Amino acid sequence: MSARVFSVSRFWAIVVKEFAQMRRDRLTFAMMLGVPIMQLVLFGFAINSDPKHLPTAVLLADHGPPGRALLHAIQNSRYFDFVRQVRTEEEAHTMLARGEVQFVVNIPENFTRDLCRGDRPAILVEADATDPAATGNAMAALRALMHTALQHDLKGPLSFLAGTEDAIDLRVHARYNPEGITAYHIVPGLMGVVLTMTMVMITGLAITRERERGTMENLLSMPTRPLEVLVGKIVPYILVGYIQIALILIAARLLFHVPLMGNLLLLLAAALVFIAANLAMGITFSTVASNQLQAMQMAFFFFLPSLMLSGFMFPFRGMPAWAQALGELFPLTHFLRIVRGILLKGNGLGEVALQLWQIALFAALALTIGVKRYRRTLD
Repeated sequence: MSARVFSVSRFWAIVVKEFAQMRRDRLTFAMMLGVPIMQLVLFGFAINSDPKHLPTAVLLADHGPPGRALLHAIQNSRYFDFVRQVRTEEEAHTMLARGEVQFVVNIPENFTRDLCRGDRPAILVEADATDPAATGNAMAALRALMHTALQHDLKGPLSFLAGTEDAIDLRVHARYNPEGITAYHIVPGLMGVVLTMTMVMITGLAITRERERGTMENLLSMPTRPLEVLVGKIVPYILVGYIQIALILIAARLLFHVPLMGNLLLLLAAALVFIAANLAMGITFSTVASNQLQAMQMAFFFFLPSLMLSGFMFPFRGMPAWAQALGELFPLTHFLRIVRGILLKGNGLGEVALQLWQIALFAALALTIGVKRYRRTLD
């Protein structure tokens, strides 16, 4: 009868027991504190929907004072940072395709002469519009400053141009996504996000599942090397990853009409390296964690910053330098550049090679750590 009455002593015993359990499971407690701190830092400091200081190349064919004054006004807007002066349009297009610059400002020949004649000279601004959010505010600021950029220089014989809003013809060429369709940016990126989430989490349970089911001893007693066991657990999920890629590509084409400008085989080859990197990371978590819950917690702790710092949700160049440096460590950042470059820009192996070897290096390091951690369980 007394058991039906709420007992403070029994209640307190359960509370003490839970605190003791929490103290023993230090990883879970660290995750409980680490996740909100990480979210606070990322959302508070790293996320910026109005990116400034975007890398810009200049193709300057006219070295007259009005052209230099116009470039100075553009840079003073703080949206554009001139990082390189190119000599040919082909060089400028290559930099845009590789993602080295966000904009190319082209000051044509005879710009000064045409301006002095009142012939309304044109300047061309080419933008990498694969991410409309990264270029929208910058282009709006550029259009606004065209009316005032040369007001201090239009004096004397040129004063008749000072009150003319159409003294300069600004022509904007939004490359790769001229209509600014958000789906063209988001849907290809979903390929990397889905693969990261599923591959890391699924393989994160590989070793811990064996341990919790009691089959780990049988696995350790087999005449196999650690690398053979880990790679053997990874390979079946590669097929699962390719099934996911096929579903996303079909949906991207049929439902969202995302173009496929590049080589599909190159995309599939790059995806293989990316899948291997995520599977290696998951298997490493599996060797570190003592149970499946811890493995899932590690996978989430890896997935969250990958999602936030990769440029999938927010413009990558809008983040501070330290956040960009941290984002470069995650394979998702590089894979997003690869998949968007192949689908939207038609990039080939030369343009994606740099991103590809960085993903491969991450995969090799993660698998090496996993092999070493697995060997420790043999002792």
